[in-house]
Amino acid sequence: MALLNFRKREIERPSGTPEMEAFLAGYSIEVMPRTAEKIADFRALLAPGTRVYIAHIDGTPIQDMVATARRLAEDGFPVMPHFPARIIKDQATLADWIARYQGEAGVDQALLLAGGVAEPHGEFHSSMQLMETGLFDKAGFTRLHVAGHPEGNRDIDPDGGARNVEDALRWKQAFSERTDAKMALATQFAFEAEPIIQWANDLAEAGITLPIHIGIAGPAKLQTLIKFAIACGVGPSLRVLQKRAMDVSKLLLPYEPTDIVTKLAAHKAANPDFNIEQVHFFPLGGISSNANWAIEHGGAATAPATGH
Repeated sequence: MALLNFRKREIERPSGTPEMEAFLAGYSIEVMPRTAEKIADFRALLAPGTRVYIAHIDGTPIQDMVATARRLAEDGFPVMPHFPARIIKDQATLADWIARYQGEAGVDQALLLAGGVAEPHGEFHSSMQLMETGLFDKAGFTRLHVAGHPEGNRDIDPDGGARNVEDALRWKQAFSERTDAKMALATQFAFEAEPIIQWANDLAEAGITLPIHIGIAGPAKLQTLIKFAIACGVGPSLRVLQKRAMDVSKLLLPYEPTDIVTKLAAHKAANPDFNIEQVHFFPLGGISSNANWAIEHGGAATAPATGH
């Protein structure tokens, strides 16, 4: 039944604007092993070629991560597992993860990030250290993404500034220029378009040319979004949710990212060189509801075969 629904919606005219349809084309989405288990058939929800990130939460066995990657790869989706530096004990563990992903699921791309734990489990504490091992280049990975933070990151800059984040981005920019792997920034989600646009423009002015895959929170209950936003350190744009929570008429309605996506899409259409290239969805209210929202707003097009 779900497959029939998907085909029907592909034929119907989406409710999104042409700008939104173009902006959503080739979007990616994030899953975890436990959330992926709830989906009977990803092919009924996602367009062929959709990149699927697999989030690695501390405590998740590597075999569960690899099994999820293998399932998605067998369904024809490019898989990008997370490699959180602070939960990887040592270089031997990193090499083992890479070998498992490649050997069992054919993985050749990764999101490298520090990870959410306060104390490293071993010798790594940053994505830069993972890149410096040379193991991803040695394994022939074709794509490496790193984290971006439109509203800053207090784990990296405890004073609320951006100096350490900017230094790290300059290092990653330099790394991108000496590796064969394609690179991009996959960002934390936020809820206001204007500060995201300013952040992206500031990066470009600073010479950071890595393409940006902007994080967008999918449809979810307001309480769920506020909980995740606080836990993930979302900054000033949290006020968008707080303002909505004060409106009794909207309190019980699920949040949808229509406003922020519409504004970003319009800006991209008016400024083709704008460095936000794709949307990356965090399906905080469920994979199915996020995929269905994307389909309804024109995001069902096949992901591009090339690009970042």
